[in-house]
Amino acid sequence: MNSINIMNITNQPTRLFDLLTRLKETYKEGDIFVYKEDGKWINHTIDEFVANSESLSYGLISLGIGVGDKIATISNNRPEWNYLDMAMLQIGAVHVPIYPTISEEEFKFIFNDAEVKLVFVSDEILYNKVQSILKDSTTIKAVYTFNKIDGAKHWTEVRDLGNQHVDLEKLNRLKDSIKGNDLATIIYTSGTTGTPKGVMLSHANILSNIISCDHLVPVSFREKVLSFLPINHIFERTIVYMYIYLGATICYAESIDKIGDNIREIKPYFFSAVPRLIEKVYAKIINKGKEQKGIKKFLFFWAVDLGLRYEFDGANGWWYEFQLKIANKLIFSKWREALGGNIRGIVTGSAALQPRLQRIFWAARIPVIEGYGLTETSPVISVNTLDKGDCKFGTIGPVIKDVEVKLAEDGEIIVRGPNVMLGYYKRPDLTAEAIDKDGYFHTGDIGMFDGKFLKITDRKKEIFKTSGGKYIAPQAIENKFKESPFIEQIMVIGENQRFPAALIIPDIHYIKDWAKIKGIALPNSHEDICKNASVIERIQEEVTRFNNDLGHVEQIKKFELLPAEWTVESGDLTPTMKLKRKIIMGRNAGLIERIYEE
Repeated sequence: MNSINIMNITNQPTRLFDLLTRLKETYKEGDIFVYKEDGKWINHTIDEFVANSESLSYGLISLGIGVGDKIATISNNRPEWNYLDMAMLQIGAVHVPIYPTISEEEFKFIFNDAEVKLVFVSDEILYNKVQSILKDSTTIKAVYTFNKIDGAKHWTEVRDLGNQHVDLEKLNRLKDSIKGNDLATIIYTSGTTGTPKGVMLSHANILSNIISCDHLVPVSFREKVLSFLPINHIFERTIVYMYIYLGATICYAESIDKIGDNIREIKPYFFSAVPRLIEKVYAKIINKGKEQKGIKKFLFFWAVDLGLRYEFDGANGWWYEFQLKIANKLIFSKWREALGGNIRGIVTGSAALQPRLQRIFWAARIPVIEGYGLTETSPVISVNTLDKGDCKFGTIGPVIKDVEVKLAEDGEIIVRGPNVMLGYYKRPDLTAEAIDKDGYFHTGDIGMFDGKFLKITDRKKEIFKTSGGKYIAPQAIENKFKESPFIEQIMVIGENQRFPAALIIPDIHYIKDWAKIKGIALPNSHEDICKNASVIERIQEEVTRFNNDLGHVEQIKKFELLPAEWTVESGDLTPTMKLKRKIIMGRNAGLIERIYEE
């Protein structure tokens, strides 16, 4: 690591924009962002970050933006987002980041509910989308773009306006007036059902998370990290603030499709991910292993089998550890090289990560640590760490410092601490439902403690009863079935029905490889593959295998295969990759009826 000694740094931030001051005073100079433009990685320095943020603050003031006014951003991850974020925060404006993929109706609702004054979008598609619904908004004064678009206002117009109206004294007065408990951002969560709710987070909410988790990210000044999860979600946003706190160089990926290329180019030390990405990386590695021949293929799968049995602290004995050293030299070193060769860790959240994947990546010296939290908790509640004794497979880690977690009588995880939100915007009724009189936020997740480690067993609202009165926890069953390489996605159903069943999206690529090995001719279309008798029979074998680990009432009695993956864009997943169960059930009502018609 670089030579800056974090222990000697005393200028702890109390407002989010203090990170900017701390960055400049502590780290002086260097690159803070790297972003690809026209095929070239462009460096953005600390000085540029400070200067652009201040100029934008002056520009926003000149446009009449004041304390409490709302500004929306709809954008990919890029330096301009950070410049504007800091510019808003240090004049007391409220940042309303919005997912680009939500529906037009949700855009309309958020614009009107938050009374948004200005909107900043990244590209022409989003600009046209916002323009088409402006007539339904009574508060939006202007729309600006980060990309240059003919006929559209560009973000640099606000910056240039600010350069013409510099008023340092006024800006300092505004900064001084802002307190840690003041509202910093409203993040609308669509959830799996219902109207979006605006989660109000203060400066202190988010900063408490950063300071409680500052040991989590093993990077230092000028060391490169990669960011590609949406920065408008609190998970990635808080991590990006953490990178700024640590003085790391934040490299924004071009797109989800180019992550592999970007990782090899950037050679990051750390990045955040969701379990679905980890699963796809693993599947890609395994498929490459299958393409090898002879001794190379044997050694590859010998190493994989070894990795799947990994335990911490040499618990498997000296012979296992000796073999693992060989596996790391011959096989796993290539995995690390594919991730740039510098990787010290990956943090994942938003959904459960299969323990077998954690084991094999740890065995390969690519530590994947899993955490847990919600937008309402800024977000981290608990997290595994890289410290000895602070990580346990199959758990979401120890509760972070300064946060208190209890289990309610029904097993619900309830949380109290400085990270808990101010409330839901304009919804005191929902706030009162979520935060009890003792200040505990009710997460809606059912959990348990395994020693000091927290585990989630299911979502409270997703647990259902069969017609026989038996409770079913679908998420735990789904996570188990997703261990099968044949199963891409699965949703367990059966509320008020005689038995549990499932809608399954098979992993078409894996099935094609399997069919090729078995000499089975498959049709071309995904839809026809899902109707193929050999495929259905093979999936049934997987269902039978995993049913053996379940209680009789939990076992999947029937299933239907679906050809199209559930995605955020299709409207079947929330932006945090959770199943929109009611929507999926509605779209497949006919199939579900067929499952239960006999």
